Amino acid sequence: MPVQEYDALIIGTGQGGTPLSKKLAKAGWKTAIVERAAIGGTCINTGCTPTKTLIASARAAYVVAHARQWGVEVDGYHIHLPEMLKRKQEVVDMFRTGTEKGFGKTDGLTVIKGTASFTGPKEVTVTTAEGEKMVCTAKKIFINAGCTAAVPEVEGISGVTYYTAASMMEVQVVPEHLIIIGSGYIGLEFGQLYRRLGSKVTILEKSKRILAKEDEDTAEEMENILTGEGVVFSKSTTVLKATEVDGKVTLTVKEGENEKVLEGTHLLIAAGRKPAVEQLNLAAAGVSTDEKGFIKVDELLQTSAPDIYALGDVKGGPQFTHIAYNDYIILYNNLVKDKHYSTRERIVPYCVFTDPQLGRAGITEKEAREKGLPYKVVKFPGKNIARAIESGDTRGWMKAVINTSDDTLLGVAIIGEQGGEVMSVMQMAMLGNIKWPQLRETIFAHPLYAESINNLFMQLDA
Repeated sequence: MPVQEYDALIIGTGQGGTPLSKKLAKAGWKTAIVERAAIGGTCINTGCTPTKTLIASARAAYVVAHARQWGVEVDGYHIHLPEMLKRKQEVVDMFRTGTEKGFGKTDGLTVIKGTASFTGPKEVTVTTAEGEKMVCTAKKIFINAGCTAAVPEVEGISGVTYYTAASMMEVQVVPEHLIIIGSGYIGLEFGQLYRRLGSKVTILEKSKRILAKEDEDTAEEMENILTGEGVVFSKSTTVLKATEVDGKVTLTVKEGENEKVLEGTHLLIAAGRKPAVEQLNLAAAGVSTDEKGFIKVDELLQTSAPDIYALGDVKGGPQFTHIAYNDYIILYNNLVKDKHYSTRERIVPYCVFTDPQLGRAGITEKEAREKGLPYKVVKFPGKNIARAIESGDTRGWMKAVINTSDDTLLGVAIIGEQGGEVMSVMQMAMLGNIKWPQLRETIFAHPLYAESINNLFMQLDA
């Protein structure tokens, strides 16, 4: 069997692997990128792009349903889910096609469709859908394999119809009663989405509260917002057993000390994600993983095997598209530009695309406390934000965690309309080490949501 030799081999066409492959090829490296599924990875095909497209449709339904508060009378409306799904797929196809065209325009880059598996320290065998095999070797190998939905160990779960975030978006009917296992970012976004489309929604969470990684006040505010829209939460709840009869799923759960039975028409599992490493045969390459299967890397994204790197979700840590992209930035600059970038101390921003959004950057109040940092917290309620009042949605608040030793920002949490955009303004301040007194006096255009950054810090003494 002939062996294909490359300077660089990338496994996975996600949002880290794709730009890395093109940039390495343009730098003169003979490069190949392997993809076993759809070009573009999770973000384009089953993650960011399709979910945010459907969330936009659900928001339109919500605005129409509540139009009277803005002085608009609407004589009924109808949900056309197939049309929403069609629009979602059109957007996905557009993004995917753009990625494919980008590959085609890049000289020195070979795209290989198939499943990659290590057969040696720097050797990968790719098996196509037709069963054909291709052996590839490379001076440097980059793993961008991503993650898949983790299915909890529940009695009978394999015998019932359940959906993941990816497959849920192919269901052609609005569920009568959607039960969601997991109250993380995915569970909350889908819960609100389908509630706004007309579903009864119940979210089950094994912990005492939702959003376990966030501060308690953040989790409480988000729960109040979704509860206000009719989403039902069942916390401190363990799923004991699952059965399906006549197309309906029945769950036996233990809520606190009480056991009860829930019946739903659809079941969505959003209880975390696991690394997609089963078929990679990492042991053959000497690549180490942690107890959950995530690939171990150092701050330069180097694995335990020489010249093999991992980027994106497969290495654990924050599982966000923009982190995968930043991983690419680090690798490209270090390997091609001889820079010394690392993952150490990078500010991690993210946004939960509920409505209103939760925009987050930096560390939480809880983390500041656990690290023993000198800090103080300042909050400003949405009911006092001028633009929120004018726009008719005052839910949420702005919150900042301040380092009292130098008056810089340690972290921010913004719950509100355009919360992610306001968070990004604060993130730039963090990157520039801008102190809160300067933010209090900065000129922001009126009446932006960002203008209330002034108001947030006006509550503090100079």
